[in-house]
Amino acid sequence: MSFNPLKEKGISVEKQLRSWHDIAKRPYNKAFVDCYSRCRQILMNGIEVEAWNFKHCLSRMLDDVETNKIIAQTRRIEDTHQTTVNWLIPACQSVLESTLAYEQVAVDLTAHLAQNEPDEYVKETFNFGLLEDFDHLYRYSQWYYMTEGELPDNILQGQTDVFPGRPTQQHHNPNNIRLRKPYNKQTASPQTKANIMTLVAGEQQTHNFYAEHGFMYGNDVLRRTYAEIKDVEEEHVSMYETLIDPTESIWEKLVLHEYCEICNYYTCMNEETDERLKSIWEEFMMHEVEHLHIANKLLQKYEKRDAEEIIGDRVYETCSFKNQKEYVRNILENEVDKRLDGTDKQGYTTINKLPDDWAGYDYQEIANADGSPTEQTIILIQENIGYDIITTDEAFSKKEVKILEKGMQKVVQAPNTVQPKEYK
Repeated sequence: MSFNPLKEKGISVEKQLRSWHDIAKRPYNKAFVDCYSRCRQILMNGIEVEAWNFKHCLSRMLDDVETNKIIAQTRRIEDTHQTTVNWLIPACQSVLESTLAYEQVAVDLTAHLAQNEPDEYVKETFNFGLLEDFDHLYRYSQWYYMTEGELPDNILQGQTDVFPGRPTQQHHNPNNIRLRKPYNKQTASPQTKANIMTLVAGEQQTHNFYAEHGFMYGNDVLRRTYAEIKDVEEEHVSMYETLIDPTESIWEKLVLHEYCEICNYYTCMNEETDERLKSIWEEFMMHEVEHLHIANKLLQKYEKRDAEEIIGDRVYETCSFKNQKEYVRNILENEVDKRLDGTDKQGYTTINKLPDDWAGYDYQEIANADGSPTEQTIILIQENIGYDIITTDEAFSKKEVKILEKGMQKVVQAPNTVQPKEYK
């Protein structure tokens, strides 16, 4: 049966208040937690940060004191949700271990959303970003092995490949060519709206995590690697958020934020294998059901409309986490040379068709003037260990690896690509 949050009875806001003991719960055991439970924890942290931040922005635009009181009340609950979810991370989980999990979220979540996206342009944009996050996972995996002596499958549990994607040194573009065409709010599916909002929140949280933790390592190349990839995450947030129709009213956006939270908690609840975590997802979902009812009343008050016009009568499984190796490998093989066209069409082309005056070249020449830290990462691990870390399963044959490596080499050596200088 489909779940219609507008027909469900939520938990009243007064009953959503909790003690500090209940807010800051016991963390999961990193040695035994399922990798996709960890992914759900990371994503829902980002979903709650986005909801909390949006409501602060909303309050700064409101001149109605009574409405502001309502927003302040639900915003406080979002903040306690975020504390609970974020505090599930154990203190013994290193920044690099969390980083690998963040990139596993990005790869497997984006792959799932792309396959379940009805809008072809939005799907193409998801696939474009997917190959960049895939390469980030590869770069960070080398550092995990160099600094902690552990293989990435210690975190990824064999569910996600570690292999080069579109090279990170080629991800850097001026933000104006990252901007995409927005959907039409009148015709776009609620699934498209929830998909985009989910990915925006996830990429924003990844950016923030790298901004807040990337400087904590002493090695200069690793610190710069975090800085370089953080910059790409800023591009991703800019790219995905511009897919959203800017003409949506603040009340439509409030409804969509609550709806997005419900879609994600609903999926987490249905797929979670850890009963303790499952109970958290279920409780918070019912909190958000009530928040949606409140948002619907505000939409009715200010616009004389009902939320069902915007979100329909069901939820979508926005954050279903599962092995996406086959899909990612197919996209990697067929779209690794895809690039932003840099024109007013806001479309895509391939690297061999880019003009010499493509805006991305100038940006990359400046950003990579002293070498790309992510390329220096590979130089370091090969010099110190003799090889880089690649993890695949038996289904991914050595022949297939060689084919992709050959294709990647053509991309890396493309004209106007700044090659890395040796790190000193």
